[in-house]
Amino acid sequence: MNIAEWLAATARRQPHAPALLTGDRTVSDYAGFAASAASIAGHLAERHGVRPGDRVAIHLVNSARYLECLFGIWWCGAIAVPVNRKLAPGEVVTIVTDAGASVVFTDDDSPPDVPGVAFLPVAGDRPGHSGPGPAAPVEREPGDVAWLFYTSGTTGRPKGVMLTHANLIAMSLCHLADVDAVGPDEAVLYAAPISHGAGLYGLAHVRAGSRHVFPESGRFDPGEVLVLARTVGRVSMFAAPTMVRRLVSAARSKGEDGAGLKTVIYGGGPMYLADIQEAISVLGQRFVQIYGQGESPMTITSLSRQDHADTGLPQYEHRLAGVGTAQSVVQVRVCAPGGSPLPPGQTGEIEVKGLTVMAGYWRNPEATADALRDGWLRTGDLGHLDEDGYLTLAGRSKEVIISGGSNIYPREVEDVLIAHPAVAEAAVIGVPDREWGELVVAFVVPAEGTGLDQVAVDRHCRELIARFKRPRRYHVVSELPKNAYGKVLKTELRAATTEPLEGI
Repeated sequence: MNIAEWLAATARRQPHAPALLTGDRTVSDYAGFAASAASIAGHLAERHGVRPGDRVAIHLVNSARYLECLFGIWWCGAIAVPVNRKLAPGEVVTIVTDAGASVVFTDDDSPPDVPGVAFLPVAGDRPGHSGPGPAAPVEREPGDVAWLFYTSGTTGRPKGVMLTHANLIAMSLCHLADVDAVGPDEAVLYAAPISHGAGLYGLAHVRAGSRHVFPESGRFDPGEVLVLARTVGRVSMFAAPTMVRRLVSAARSKGEDGAGLKTVIYGGGPMYLADIQEAISVLGQRFVQIYGQGESPMTITSLSRQDHADTGLPQYEHRLAGVGTAQSVVQVRVCAPGGSPLPPGQTGEIEVKGLTVMAGYWRNPEATADALRDGWLRTGDLGHLDEDGYLTLAGRSKEVIISGGSNIYPREVEDVLIAHPAVAEAAVIGVPDREWGELVVAFVVPAEGTGLDQVAVDRHCRELIARFKRPRRYHVVSELPKNAYGKVLKTELRAATTEPLEGI
């Protein structure tokens, strides 16, 4: 089944329902949305020779046009290759070339020159179609690739994750079962890049006939989000933890409580306990957490709205610091290096198996074989399960610090650092040391309007974690280096350790 069938079905069921909004202004109903997608499909097939299985990239800022192009690609049976608009030109060329895309939708005034690739300009926010396209989406099999998702590449060249139509359908149904129920009277706000999680979560809203809201600014502006939530009403959104922190800060400064926000789904990076507790205190119980990867998109575990609200449970804070339980169509386990499952409480590599796990990496059988073992996806993330099946993350397997023969998990140290009121953000790495093997080094962003008393922070760490786990050196920075998806680039932090570091 072609995922574009969901748009076609909604357009038949409720053709005049508002579909695409710029700000609070409706620019298309569902009939117009489907007609535009069909027209784009016809244009790709007739003018550019795009056939089922061909790759078409999208290099656009968030807009109503983005969703039209995305569904137009699927409507003609092609594979969508969403490219984060924040990537540098060289990174865009790498992805387009690796995918073998023949066409790229772009709003870049000076797109790169790639031989054999047609860059189609897209401008404005008003949907439209120049002529009729295929009346119905091209038939596709469940196992056909629909979305070629390129990993963020924090540790090397990005790889193309092959997500099938069946993967996307299973992910969307998981959203409805495990994350958030969706109805036609609701709205999804695209504040994060559609090329990533926000776009994936838009699919369930297309099926439900919800409104799709694009900020006028085309980017994430916390003040704009708060205004749109009040104006549009019943708004859900996906946000990285850094976005949640900015939203909370804006709401607090304006004396707002998030009126109009139905659900804020957060994920894509570590959300520290102190941050989510503050978010709840300012905005209320509107939060759901998801943990996933491009290789199992948005669908490894979820921490439900109820989990966030069960403040009376003895294990409440433990659960709030974790990422929840396995979603409906997957199994999750924690394994030792050899692949044997570990009992609750022991830390190992997180593995996942189920209907949302990728078909493999695009034209990369070696990487596919390394990542998939007997159907289990080796996530590269470390964590442990408790007796009730709640998962807590400890970091990436390649980031474990071994100091004096003891394993130290960066996430545990970062959680403690961020709990100090003078610390806004923190990232922990290990650096080589002749005596200890590795030393724990912390990069710390001070809270706004405060200085950082390193002695006080060190004392704070000694009170909450074992002495050997505490940072031996601190590097005070104005910001942490992050990629286009908001993930901290620890490779850059390791490179920075060649410079003198302050120690205690």
